[in-house]
Amino acid sequence: MIEWVSFSSGARPVPKPLATPLVWAAGSCGALLLVTALNMLVGPSRPSLALAVLSLLAAVLGLRARFTAAPGTAVLCWLFLNGFTIPPAGTLTWAAHRDTFWLICLFTAVLLGTTLARLLQARAAYRRVSAGMGVTTTEAGRDPLS
Repeated sequence: MIEWVSFSSGARPVPKPLATPLVWAAGSCGALLLVTALNMLVGPSRPSLALAVLSLLAAVLGLRARFTAAPGTAVLCWLFLNGFTIPPAGTLTWAAHRDTFWLICLFTAVLLGTTLARLLQARAAYRRVSAGMGVTTTEAGRDPLS
């Protein structure tokens, strides 16, 4: 006799975060591509738009990263933001209020992405566990475990 079994039955593991060097490499390549595209399409003197786009990149990278990768990811995105969107291109500068704000924005974006991913994964894992543990009652209407 043929028995049909669903492939999705059973416990699925929670996905493991990517290795930190891999997240940093993706952040470097992604930031370079995004800043280059923004400089070609919009122009090099639009740091607020570049900050928004790099914050979005940082949040997306945070979805698959560990919490320990957050500071490095934020700094890598800031390096490309500071080095290639502020004239003269290729020169790092430090304006205390502006750059501190940019670093805080990027760091917050990475942390929000990572926190959101962990909450969604925990919620999905809880639903998988609770769906498989249906409690049945006896004919008398009481819980068999009590």
